[in-house]
Amino acid sequence: MSEHSRLRWRCRRGTTELDRLLTRFIEAESDGYYSLDATGRERFEQLLDTEDDQLIDWLVNGQPPREDELADVVQSIRAASGLCD
Repeated sequence: MSEHSRLRWRCRRGTTELDRLLTRFIEAESDGYYSLDATGRERFEQLLDTEDDQLIDWLVNGQPPREDELADVVQSIRAASGLCD
């Protein structure tokens, strides 16, 4: 399985909103997953281990994560989806 396919599979969530946000991020050509450095990609993988209700708070509702290392990737996902304030 390619990295891209693996990521698409991991982005499948329990809600349509999260599916769309995360998939849009890995599909984005200029400001998505593939524009992240190695550390950012590791943090994205860490983000995918987070429960859906927490992801909704961060990605949809705009609440900042308590983990500072995830804040940048959350901001990147929101920006790629046009959700930034």
